[in-house]
Amino acid sequence: MFFFVSFAELTHAATRIQASFRGHMARKTAGTKEDEKKEVDIDEITKKVAEELDIDMDDPELHKAASKIQASFRGHKVRKEVPKENEN
Repeated sequence: MFFFVSFAELTHAATRIQASFRGHMARKTAGTKEDEKKEVDIDEITKKVAEELDIDMDDPELHKAASKIQASFRGHKVRKEVPKENEN
């Protein structure tokens, strides 16, 4: 099964991944003391990881994989929330 994804959709998916990771990092550092907070450059970390793993960020297969990971995680979140809704 082939999916035709536009460049705009791919860009949106990449932006959502970045936003989620930035939110994760912000929540991770929010609980630390002010003097212990570290500046984290997410774009720099992403570039380093991509270089170390020799990842082609323009590969369509990479985008498919990212979409599947997102869908899987969203499904996990929904399944986790369903029992909470049934309790009410």
